[in-house]
Formats: sequence, C-alpha cells, structure tokens
Amino acid sequence: MNDIAKLCDDLTNWIKEKVLGAGCKGVVLGISGGIDSAVVAGLAKRAFPDNTLGIIMPCHSNELDEEHGMLLINSLNIKHDKVDLRSTFDVLTRELKDDKSNKLATANIKPRLRMMTLYYYAQRSNYLVAGTGNKSEITVGYFTKHGDSGVDILPICDLVKHEVWELARYLKIPTEIIDKAPSAGLWDEQTDETEMGFSYEVLDKYILTGEAPKEIKEKIDSMNRKSEHKREFAARYIKEENK
Repeated sequence: MNDIAKLCDDLTNWIKEKVLGAGCKGVVLGISGGIDSAVVAGLAKRAFPDNTLGIIMPCHSNELDEEHGMLLINSLNIKHDKVDLRSTFDVLTRELKDDKSNKLATANIKPRLRMMTLYYYAQRSNYLVAGTGNKSEITVGYFTKHGDSGVDILPICDLVKHEVWELARYLKIPTEIIDKAPSAGLWDEQTDETEMGFSYEVLDKYILTGEAPKEIKEKIDSMNRKSEHKREFAARYIKEENK
C-alpha cells in the first residue's frame, strides 16, 4: 500500500469530520478481539483521544476473544465497558423456542444484540457507532444484516483484508491480534476463511485485479449477487405516478 502514514491520517480526519458533522462528540465501537475492530479502535483513538469508547460484549464467546479485547484496550488506553449478553441471548432463544436447526439464524442473534447495545451507548453519550467491516467482507456479504452492518460510519470499508493487516502493523496493534485467524466468533472454532471456502489472499487479489481460479471467481460473484440486498436500503415500492 502506498504511503500508509497518509492513509492513516486521512482515515483519522475522515472519522473526525463525520462525527463532528453529525453534531456528535465521539465514537463507540464493539471490541471483538479481532483485527478489524482493533484497527478501527486505533483510528478512533487518534481522532478522539478522550472520546473513544470500546464495548466488550461476550455472548457465549471464545474466552480468548475477550482476553485479546482487553489487550487492545490496554494497549490503546481507551475507555471501555463490558456488557455480558449471555443471559439476554439465552432468554431470547428460549422465548423463540429455538431448536438450533438453523445454525446461522441462531448465531446471527449475537451481532444483532451487540448492535442494540452499541446504539444505547451511542445515544447516551452523543457518539456515533463505528463499524468494522472491510471491503473483502462487504463484497461477499460476509456480515450480519442489521447486526455488524448496523452502524453510522464504516472507516475501513474500502480496505481489503491485507490492507487492514498492514494498517494494523502501522498502528502497532498487538501481534497476538494481528497473527490470529480471522473469525466472526459466531460459534466455537469458526473462522472466516473456512466458512467462505477460500482465503482472504485469493479474495483480495480478485477484488483488486479480477484474477482468481474459475471456480472461486464464480463463487465470489455468486456471493456478491446474493448479498446485494445487504448493501442497500430495503427495497421500496414506489407508486407509478411518483417514478
């Protein structure tokens, strides 16, 4: 990536501009223990040194994620809070009579509970909610609609995954976070690349150059088409006379 320092400054200034332009005072984001939230937290801290709030939200999560989340918080010295969503998740799934027949439907409750939690903190403090989605994930729809996509700003949405890793090294994010396998933390031992069926290296190259093995290209294109609704506002009926 050309001039990583300039990119970092540009992103920091963009965050500041969007937050102040909305009449807000700072940024709140979920701290997952992963690389994307770590980079967004690092950028937010630069933009709002005293008004960046990280929320750790365990929900039957891997304990290592919380450990890495705290490692990041201490490394960046940002304000934080912890909201344990396990009992909320348990009550909701019990009321839904969830039989776990659809693993993804059950797992996606978690990011949607986190979205609601972040907006509570945002409204209470007059902050904007910063999302952590990157271009690679967004291209193939690898995010939860009205979950981790339910945010006000997306600072790294134009960076593919390897650019996020590069920015993380520049921001001096702890190596334990940089080196671990990316995961949405939806269930035990879940990883992004296993679930998608291809590596970020292959996906990033296809996004940037259009080059990929035929079967992978077809799969990425199919995922992109099927997830288009996740990147748009809800489909709206417009009366004929108003078209």
